[in-house]
Amino acid sequence: MTSLRTRAAAKPAFVVPTLAAARVTLRPIVHADAPAVFGLFSDREVTRYWSRPPMTHLAQARRLVRDIRAGYRSGETIQFGIERQRDRTLLGTCTLFHIHSQSRRAELGYALGRAHWGDGLMHEALQRLLAYAFDDLGLHRLEADIDPRNDASRRTLARLGFVKEGFLRERWIVADVVSDTELYGLLGREWPRPDAR
Repeated sequence: MTSLRTRAAAKPAFVVPTLAAARVTLRPIVHADAPAVFGLFSDREVTRYWSRPPMTHLAQARRLVRDIRAGYRSGETIQFGIERQRDRTLLGTCTLFHIHSQSRRAELGYALGRAHWGDGLMHEALQRLLAYAFDDLGLHRLEADIDPRNDASRRTLARLGFVKEGFLRERWIVADVVSDTELYGLLGREWPRPDAR
């Protein structure tokens, strides 16, 4: 896999890979995924701490899929579908975005369908995504921002080795709700690799 350093110099076409883990596969989002994407991002519980309100129309999901695929072409946003291997059901997404090639840095985002919470599937998917980010893309640092009320997301990041680095007051206003942000960071050399445990 080409590292970000090499890509920055040569600018080859970027191809989103398919990444297998034990129970899930991370794969590119395709246009046929729009109904599943709508099901995920129209759920008020899934989007409760999201940076945009829940979707209300399938057209919004189709537009998001188009935007995701445009991000693939530029290589600046890589959003994977999280697919359960046993039945190929799309369960959620995980994303590397705001990829900054010079600093070898990106932000991390993720969402999982409510029916699959508590099964360890997101942790598995994110472990695979972090291996791709640090080992294949050559990233040095990952960042995440979460709503301080989102205890599940805080636990997810802590389990992956992320460290809380900051707090921003009243950073988001979504559907007239004002919320703060906690900032987390993880350096590649500090990541507790699954095979090292």
